[in-house]
Amino acid sequence: MNLSSLTPPEGQKHRKKRIGRGMGSGTGKTSTRGHKGARSISGYSIMRGFEGGQMPLHRRLPKRGFTNIFKKEFAIVNVRQFETLPGDVFNADRLFELGVIKKLGDGLKILGTGELTRKIEVEAHIFSKSAAEKIQKAGGSVKIVGAAAA
Repeated sequence: MNLSSLTPPEGQKHRKKRIGRGMGSGTGKTSTRGHKGARSISGYSIMRGFEGGQMPLHRRLPKRGFTNIFKKEFAIVNVRQFETLPGDVFNADRLFELGVIKKLGDGLKILGTGELTRKIEVEAHIFSKSAAEKIQKAGGSVKIVGAAAA
């Protein structure tokens, strides 16, 4: 057996229906679109979400909640992550370089999950109370950079 002897299963391949090729073809004149009606004209396009006149799903469902347009998205780093990272001085650029954060957003926020056993210096936009305590307790220092938002 080789590639040239392979054939598709019976009934799998069909000829493409050629429409609009004259009356003798069986699909001439209206080209399978019927007479009149919305879908019969060229350039017809259906509105997204249109359900044939029935009230569309996006209008039937209740609207709930709200989106705060002033919400701040911070890059989050926990204290336990500093334990395994090389170096003693950390800021947003260094953490980005190390691959700890992917996107800075509105700033860098340090949270206090985990333990810290070594002395480090951290520069960030916001520190949680427990994170600042843990870093200082281990002999390190915290520095707030820029305007402390939120």
